[in-house]
Amino acid sequence: MVIYDVESLIPHRNRMKLIDEIMAVDEKTAVTASMVTETWPMVEGGVANSIVLVELVAQTAGVCIGWKEFETKGNNQGGTGWIVGVKEAVFYCGELPLNSRIITESKRVFQVELYSEITGTAKIGDELLAEIKLQVMQSVSNQGERLES
Repeated sequence: MVIYDVESLIPHRNRMKLIDEIMAVDEKTAVTASMVTETWPMVEGGVANSIVLVELVAQTAGVCIGWKEFETKGNNQGGTGWIVGVKEAVFYCGELPLNSRIITESKRVFQVELYSEITGTAKIGDELLAEIKLQVMQSVSNQGERLES
């Protein structure tokens, strides 16, 4: 398996790039690892609000979308996509302690044209932190090419 640089598959940078490592990726599934740091959004008082797990699942889904584009077109511009809805989110924790290593898995469970439904989980070790279902619409221009963000 080829190891991909996170920034070659998603457009997020600086504080908004939450993923540190891509552990596995194919056309339907991605697994990533992230370390909660004080630079993350939604951090206050030494903990991150668990709502940030929605973004983590979305970025992990973006890894999958970006990987598919990289494999198909051979470019490394990073995947783009828009979350058009949070279909469901169940949180089993309220806070994420700093320096926690979170493993996130996102799976594309349904796709029609540029619309996909994604299910994701986030865990610290064996502890399930959240189960999240997203609706994602990939962006395109009038000529059928992806828009750059």
